Amino acid sequence: MAVIVKYVVERDGEEKMTFASKAEADAYDKMLDIADELEGLLQASGLIEDDGVSEGLALYLAEQKEAVMQALKGKKKAPAEAKAPAKKATKAPAEKAA
Repeated sequence: MAVIVKYVVERDGEEKMTFASKAEADAYDKMLDIADELEGLLQASGLIEDDGVSEGLALYLAEQKEAVMQALKGKKKAPAEAKAPAKKATKAPAEKAA
């Protein structure tokens, strides 16, 4: 018989997700905390009337935390092309006049 340790993230008596490591469970729980805070902020704005939409948007923003933080700092995301080195154009040797 094998013993399996599972870490369960639970909110309001509802099981949200199960993880094999404590670190993953803690990270997911923190992401849910951030989503809760963002949802309150979105609802307080009065811009989103549908609770489902504000909940979904808050969860998405929490999942994209790094990109949101970059955007809030005013940093632009570098395009993929800018990261790759530019290819140098090669010139064909000049043809010899006969």
